[in-house]
Amino acid sequence: MRVVHIINSLASGGAEKLLLDTIPIYKSKGIEVDLLLLNGSPSPFLQALKETGCCSIYSLGLQSVYNPMQIFKLIPFLKKYDIAQVHLFPSQYWVVLAKILSFSKIKLIVTEHNSTNPRLENRFIAVFDRLFYRFYDKVICVSNEISNTFINYTGLKASKFTVIENGIDLQKIYTAQPYFKNEISNLFSAQDFVMIQVARFDKQKDQETIIHSLKYLPENIKLILVGDGIFKIKCQALVQELQLQERVVFLGLRMDVPRLLKSADVVVLSSRHEGLSLSSIEGMASGKPFVASDVPGLQRIVSDAGVLFKQGNAKDLANTIEKLMINETYYQEIVISCLKRAEQYDIQIMVDKHLHLYQTIV
Repeated sequence: MRVVHIINSLASGGAEKLLLDTIPIYKSKGIEVDLLLLNGSPSPFLQALKETGCCSIYSLGLQSVYNPMQIFKLIPFLKKYDIAQVHLFPSQYWVVLAKILSFSKIKLIVTEHNSTNPRLENRFIAVFDRLFYRFYDKVICVSNEISNTFINYTGLKASKFTVIENGIDLQKIYTAQPYFKNEISNLFSAQDFVMIQVARFDKQKDQETIIHSLKYLPENIKLILVGDGIFKIKCQALVQELQLQERVVFLGLRMDVPRLLKSADVVVLSSRHEGLSLSSIEGMASGKPFVASDVPGLQRIVSDAGVLFKQGNAKDLANTIEKLMINETYYQEIVISCLKRAEQYDIQIMVDKHLHLYQTIV
């Protein structure tokens, strides 16, 4: 069985990180899995996957992923594999059109990583979405919520959809060694209470709220923001405006996230909506309390384990952080419940479910 994963790029993001972590595991289980990128621009994720030597990595070039010429470049690859698993828009459109034009018999799977995206709110695009989804043999949704959303949205039979929740490499988190805080930044000391958020900077995420929360917190509470994206400049400007330069550190895209999580005192995910967030699972597995926005996609994962705060409410977040800082018993209770919850999301379980699905459709 030959499988190819197709995605826009390996720049950054949860779907991209998932491929970095899972493709080597497929190889260890004897499955030939390769990666095809619409845009092969260099990135830390791409370099890390190359260094494993576990798969062939193909790039269609460095042009825009929205260029329709991608369709014709995809055609030769669809004739080489038994299954193509596709991630994100517009890859999921171009692959369907390439299959139609090539008369390929390849089986197609698409993974939906989020229950909210602009396409769901555009009636014109919805017409095309319903058509394109018909060409996929299976639609993998990373949560029941996403599955229900897309069943209603597409009007397709529920049998076309299957739920396979994301997983993480728990051992990589468990065995990571923390940094001393002053190794991360000379703004930090051992006495500081440090929050960390790992997320790309875009409209979906909400780093602004966690930045604003610092206004309500003591000076010794600091913040690490890991990630990159188009909203990063806006957040840096907000830090300047609020005069928080001595309390906020932007680290960019990092490959040592497990070590950084272990180095902080609390892990936060401030977001407007999520699918099944890998960052949330990693945060809960880190041995630190996990605090997240009370929004769809995070409610089910975090409820009765971590702590939820009102989305966009910096004061509510600040109150939560302060309680964790001053109440050691409460802090440890949240740590224990988060660790137990994270155990349910082992990446090995996720990969085995994918392999079973592959076998049923070939």
